[in-house]
Amino acid sequence: MNRHSYELHNEWVGNQGTGTSGYKAYSRAHVISAHGKPDIEGSSDSTFHGDVTRWNPEEMLIAALSQCHMLSFLHVAQAAGVVVESYRDTATGVLQTSPDGSGAITEVTLRPDIEISRGDKDSVPSLHHRARELCFIANSVNFPVAHEPRTKVISSD
Repeated sequence: MNRHSYELHNEWVGNQGTGTSGYKAYSRAHVISAHGKPDIEGSSDSTFHGDVTRWNPEEMLIAALSQCHMLSFLHVAQAAGVVVESYRDTATGVLQTSPDGSGAITEVTLRPDIEISRGDKDSVPSLHHRARELCFIANSVNFPVAHEPRTKVISSD
């Protein structure tokens, strides 16, 4: 088994002069960075006094699942001789909160729209299943990740 390590930096940039002196006294703004990569501007969800123009952790988790599934799918499709011409996913997730302030993502649904120009369209559902088995991120979460793919065959010329 191989081991891969990742490092990033997360810096809170939301001190508006009084630190965390009150619940509404500070911004939830933060910047995620890693060497050689563009910064990601983050915040909390607007429900939790965050900046709607910045990515929140819940969106980034859903995005990570969508990206991982897409990359795994492209790999297994290519290996199976299915030529993918486009892949667009509309992913959604549900955050369930509790009265004590805790919460959890309870489900994510990926809805990829895929166009293929070659290969067996009938094999695509099994390729999604295999991609799900290979996805590192999906294998790391404890909630269901549903898939509702749509596939269209297009001309290759």
